[in-house]
Amino acid sequence: MEKIIIDNIEYEIIKDYKNGYKQEDFKNRYTDYFYDYDYVVGDWAYGKLRLKGFYDSKNKKCKEINNFNNLSKYLEENCAFDCSYFVAKRK
Repeated sequence: MEKIIIDNIEYEIIKDYKNGYKQEDFKNRYTDYFYDYDYVVGDWAYGKLRLKGFYDSKNKKCKEINNFNNLSKYLEENCAFDCSYFVAKRK
């Protein structure tokens, strides 16, 4: 999978569904808010990239709303049906 470094943090793109990963768009939308998360998920809605941070279930900051194990629920309930998306895992 592809690797990317943003603000000295290395990520690996572990899922790229329907070509949702666009490196420049990810870099442009990414902010320091996401520094702490184990995963960043990007999904496309109405031509705009939305980012959401998730924690590994073993991370002490993990809550149900940001537990990576609940990604499929998030995609189903909060994203456009069958939208393009990607998952970046912090290395």
